Amino acid sequence: MAAVPFLDLKRQYEAIRSEVATRLLLTAQSQRYILGPEVDGFEKETAAYLAVKYAVAVASGTDALILSLKALGIGKGDEVITSDFSFFSSAAVIPWVGAKPVFADIEPDGFNIDPSKIEEKITKKTKAILVVHLFGEPAEMEAIKKVAKKHRLPIVEDACQAIGSEYQGEKIGGIGDVTCFSFYPTKVLGCFGDGGLVATNSNAIYNAVQDLRVHGAKKNDDRKTIGTNSRLDEIQAAVLRIKLKYLETWIAARRNCAAEYRKLLAGIPVQLPEDKKHLRHTYNSFVIKGEKRDQLLDFLRQKEIGAAVYYSRPFHQFSCFKKFVSKKEIFPNSVTAAKTALALPIFPELTGQEIETVAAAIKEFLRS
Repeated sequence: MAAVPFLDLKRQYEAIRSEVATRLLLTAQSQRYILGPEVDGFEKETAAYLAVKYAVAVASGTDALILSLKALGIGKGDEVITSDFSFFSSAAVIPWVGAKPVFADIEPDGFNIDPSKIEEKITKKTKAILVVHLFGEPAEMEAIKKVAKKHRLPIVEDACQAIGSEYQGEKIGGIGDVTCFSFYPTKVLGCFGDGGLVATNSNAIYNAVQDLRVHGAKKNDDRKTIGTNSRLDEIQAAVLRIKLKYLETWIAARRNCAAEYRKLLAGIPVQLPEDKKHLRHTYNSFVIKGEKRDQLLDFLRQKEIGAAVYYSRPFHQFSCFKKFVSKKEIFPNSVTAAKTALALPIFPELTGQEIETVAAAIKEFLRS
């Protein structure tokens, strides 16, 4: 049985090598590296792709979240409701701006926040709902928007794993008040390092984030606020502009890989990712659930098949977050996900033979 990588970025690079080399040489020759034409072009092209008015490129997805919260004026004494199950920064950004994270459980059959668990968490101190579109699957935004509208709360969307995803035919990016993206190399749209973006239809949020990413002001004059240094550089923007042209093709390839997994893994005792008709899942990750997850992970690794655990514990179990959680609160679905979720190889260049190899190994493990 041949080895299967969990991710192979070299295959994608080889397909665009000449374009990247040309663009990077031009960038080097220009000697423009900070907030130049590549960043400006990328922001405009991404805003058009997402069908939003504004896009601001920043240094990382984490920074996108922090600056978005700060742009909304969230800080000390405030509370932000978010999912109990995601990548660490989805929750860490909340205390980073001085606020308290309030966790809600995820849906039993998926990995996103359960809309029915949000309202019970709202208090007078609640200032926003931070929704995570985990693994490329959009959260149930219609139900979440109803709760947010009722309580007059802004929605911050963490779409760091979900660029190109759609909810009821609309691209994730402009459904909430502000949306955050990451371009970490492993993402559906990844650069050659760290990178992020804030998307919004709000002129006020747009201007605030633009100021915050350059120490509080676009020009070297008086500052109304204390910002930070969070700028996507020209080299990363140049790479992303090339890759953006191929994004829809790569998403289609990921969805084809997912469809092949579904066909080959049908009828066996593992839970496959949701595939709701009103959503477009972009499969940043293809994550299954299985009772003997850790044993299966070891089995796949022995056969040189890549796999990974996303994520090994929910937020309420982290030592740094325990002070924010009452002992009475329970999160059964996020606890189950942490114990059973396993990510399988998925990337646009993954071959049908490799998918068959992974599926055959899983079936072999379950037979044994």
